[in-house]
Amino acid sequence: MDNLFFILSKLAWGLLSPTNLFVLLMALATLQLMRNKISAAKKILLPTAFVSLVLLAYPVSDYLMHPLETRFSKPTELPEKVDGIIMLGGGEELKLSVGWNTIEIGNGGDRFIATAFLAKQYPNVPVIFSGGNGSLRFDTSVTGGDIARELLTTVGIDNSRLIIESKSRNTHENFMLLKDKLPDPAGQYLLVTSAFHMPRSVGIANKQHINVIAYPVDYRSNQPSFRQWGFNLFEHLEVLEPAWREWIGLTVYYWTGKTSEWLPQSEK
Repeated sequence: MDNLFFILSKLAWGLLSPTNLFVLLMALATLQLMRNKISAAKKILLPTAFVSLVLLAYPVSDYLMHPLETRFSKPTELPEKVDGIIMLGGGEELKLSVGWNTIEIGNGGDRFIATAFLAKQYPNVPVIFSGGNGSLRFDTSVTGGDIARELLTTVGIDNSRLIIESKSRNTHENFMLLKDKLPDPAGQYLLVTSAFHMPRSVGIANKQHINVIAYPVDYRSNQPSFRQWGFNLFEHLEVLEPAWREWIGLTVYYWTGKTSEWLPQSEK
């Protein structure tokens, strides 16, 4: 069932990705024009062009991303004691790393920086990484866990401290597969992942009875006072894509019982 869920989620995103939707709608409108169905083409082109222009001119995608990123915040003071540091995969660029035989990290690379920082604050606790290969068609023996081990040891974390889970393909599998690897199932763990990804991650952790303290990183949206008019479609799409995907993920995970709440939040 988990394998079917993984495959269906990848196929569905191929259709629901905003960028893909724009291309598909333009192709559909072109087909209508070729068939001399001008009215039908206009009904597709006009709203598509309007949305594209708005997205080009203003960071409207921040309105989707910002509520996710402000749901959790870093602790004002780090706890005196934790039983480990959990880092979720996603910062590593698996295909580029394999293709160039080197370590490559992307937007989520802040996860590694934060984990290295926390590892210094808690020098005697294990550093737990969860992440495999989330690609549907890229078949390789190298996993995100392999890249994480090499990178985390490079920044000074002793290999003996690392606990690596390298078979998971999505966030649900992250927690399902690392649960048995935790040194203390009832312990308290700092959780490092992207800020927009934190609500779903905490919801799944709660569902699996894993006690986590959120440590969000990798912010993507502008604060309201920094949002400006401009012409940067690529930058705005870079925020829209993960934000839209995360809202869909939150909804689907809640419907399928994989998370404790639709939009988890920190306890006040």
